[in-house]
Amino acid sequence: MSKEVILMADVAGLGQEGEVVRVAEGYLRNYLGPHKLAAPVTEATRRQLEKKRRQREQQLIQEREQAAALVKTMEQLSLTIPVKTGEGGQLFGSVTVADLLAALKAQGVELAKHQVLLAEPLRELGVFNVPVKLHPDLQATLKVWVVEE
Repeated sequence: MSKEVILMADVAGLGQEGEVVRVAEGYLRNYLGPHKLAAPVTEATRRQLEKKRRQREQQLIQEREQAAALVKTMEQLSLTIPVKTGEGGQLFGSVTVADLLAALKAQGVELAKHQVLLAEPLRELGVFNVPVKLHPDLQATLKVWVVEE
C-alpha cells in the first residue's frame, strides 16, 4: 500500500521540498514521519509549506543584502601582510588563507575559510588580488600587499 505525501524537506532519491510523491506506508511511518521530512497531503500542510517557503525567501533576500554591503566593504579594504624574508626577498614560508583570515579579523571582517578563493599560497612579495565569494552570486576582490617585515 502506498500513500501520497508532501515532502517538507529535500529527500535524496525521493524528491525536492514541496513535491507530492507516493511512498510506502511503512517508509512514511518509520522514517519520513518521525524525521518530519514528509506529511500527508492536506490543505494545512500546503499552507505550512507555503509559509516556510516565504520565510526562506525573506531570509535569502536578507542574506544577499548583507553580502552586497560586505562586497562594498571588501572592495575598499586593503590588507598588508608583513612577512619575514631572506636574501633576495625570498619568503620564509608563504601567506595562506589562514593568514588572510587573521588579517581580516583584525580589520573587523569575519569570513569562513571556504569563502577565500586562494588557489595556492602566496610565495613572493607584491600586490595580489584575491577573490572572495560572499554569496552564491556575489564575489569581491580583496587587495593583499605582501611586504617585508
